[in-house]
Amino acid sequence: MRIAQVAPLVESVPPRAYGGTERVVHYLTETLVDLGHKVTLFASGDSRTQGELVPVIDRALRLHPGKPDPVIWHTLMVDRVREMSDSFDVIHFHIDTLHLPIAKRCRTASLTTLHGRLDLPDLQPLFRHFHRHPLVSISDAQRAPLPNANWLATVHHDLPTDMYDFHPEAQDYFAFVGRISPEKRCDRAIEIAIATGTPLRVAAKVDPADRQYWDDTIEPMLDHPLVTFVGEIDDKAKNEFMGNARALLMPIDWPEPFGLVIIEALACGTPVIAYGHGSVPELLQDGVTGFVVSDQREAIAVAGRLDTISRRKCRETFERRFAAPVMAASYLALYRRLVAERASA
Repeated sequence: MRIAQVAPLVESVPPRAYGGTERVVHYLTETLVDLGHKVTLFASGDSRTQGELVPVIDRALRLHPGKPDPVIWHTLMVDRVREMSDSFDVIHFHIDTLHLPIAKRCRTASLTTLHGRLDLPDLQPLFRHFHRHPLVSISDAQRAPLPNANWLATVHHDLPTDMYDFHPEAQDYFAFVGRISPEKRCDRAIEIAIATGTPLRVAAKVDPADRQYWDDTIEPMLDHPLVTFVGEIDDKAKNEFMGNARALLMPIDWPEPFGLVIIEALACGTPVIAYGHGSVPELLQDGVTGFVVSDQREAIAVAGRLDTISRRKCRETFERRFAAPVMAASYLALYRRLVAERASA
């Protein structure tokens, strides 16, 4: 098939460090190419792919020295996709909603995977208006606020099986990986570590929007001798960072659409302690691959029971449920369905 993948421009594909959506687009694109499909990737110019890259801007927006306007550059990308749309059998969008007016009028079959939270009130009228556009959720929990949208399927994220090594033994520390933001609740992770007397290593980025939370809440907590902040890390460093941890702490305070870091930890054999919001109960099996908790008291209590979790079982669960090319096969089935429906129409 001739497939277009339209990625966000915020990070490169794959991202140099943090960047969940761009990372998933990379895994999907490369697996589709490996399966023999002709894939065109619309992304920033510092992206890498075995397919054909259409560079919309010279480098990803978040760290671009020119501070480009994201709306302008995503608008330019959508129009470039429209110009080339007859070259594809299907167009797969990963850029939220900016493209919907174009997709509505495009002759080429298209679909959108929504990667973010969907409990925002403005999304209700938006998806009522674009009620025919095919959508894919990344967890069943994610789609709950929009039950009447045109959902094709839920497709969980996957990872290449050789990306992370299995670590059968753990060192004596907890890991926190992701963003320093109010909804990710690094402060809770620090509290859990201190309460259990366990070192915590924090590998995370701080976006400008979250600077106040960093300044007021997190930075003062870093003075504790059990807490070490290491900043953003790449995939190579993440392998050892998460793989050697006793557990990944994910004490979130928002409806997490997926939580890629969960399956990254499981790929290493590392159990996860997470609050049961959003997709967490779909991804974690309580008592088997980690613990799903509802408050700090529970989180602190189960941290003392990590020896009951089999690290081998965590890795086996990853291989069975979240290993590529399961994701690519699911999307290929959707692509073929949409192309057949468009042809018959």
